[in-house]
Amino acid sequence: MELGLNGKHALVTGSTAGIGYAIARGLAAEGAHVVLTGRTEANVDAALARLRQAMPEAKVSGVAADCATAEGAATVFERVPELDVLVNNLGIYGRKPVFEIDDAEWRRFFETNVMSGIRFTRHYAPGMAGRGWGRVLFVSSESALNIPPEMIHYGMTKTAQLAVSHGFAMELAGTGVTVNALLPGPTHTENTDRMRAERAKAAGKTVAEIEADFIANFRPTSLIRRFTTSDEVAALGVYLCSEVASGTSGAAMRVDGGVVNQIM
Repeated sequence: MELGLNGKHALVTGSTAGIGYAIARGLAAEGAHVVLTGRTEANVDAALARLRQAMPEAKVSGVAADCATAEGAATVFERVPELDVLVNNLGIYGRKPVFEIDDAEWRRFFETNVMSGIRFTRHYAPGMAGRGWGRVLFVSSESALNIPPEMIHYGMTKTAQLAVSHGFAMELAGTGVTVNALLPGPTHTENTDRMRAERAKAAGKTVAEIEADFIANFRPTSLIRRFTTSDEVAALGVYLCSEVASGTSGAAMRVDGGVVNQIM
């Protein structure tokens, strides 16, 4: 299927690894000019080298900036003045008992996971609307609907992303710009794989046992009974950024392996 992304200019926040990197790679494979972002030059350079090695013809560049801050966002805006495709992927997560989460931590999660996407959309979407075409994608989570008791502050931000993405979609109605949210479930990424390896070592178990325990005890409604891969998540993300997804806006699209046990 021709996705109509050849020559489009795209930016993916938080894209030096994990789902963000997989979406950036998928967009580049479709011929888009893709800008990767990360907090350090070293991480950005390493991600660019990895992508160029896999796809020597890829049209990619990078910006090192903390996209969770207004100052970091301004750095990106100066380097990348216009876009056709924006993927708000930047996000943090972590387990913590809710009564131990202080005000600063609540604000840090909200600033990183929610305000970053608001700032980037507020900056780039009006230009897209003026040109009559654009795609904005918020990478949310099944945790937006199934608030995880072990990280309620994270779930709060993912739910907020659904409200924000739908609100922007309504504001941009009829402009040719679509705004959607992507809802992954438990997914293999470099960071989550490393965390499970550490837990497995501490518990004297294999990683496979840790993953099976997680699905059984924390995501028992999973229909595929396994973690998805970043590429599986990215496939839907790239589609939502494409020309052929022009009929989808204001939607929350799940690639969660069936974890969310409801029809939506």
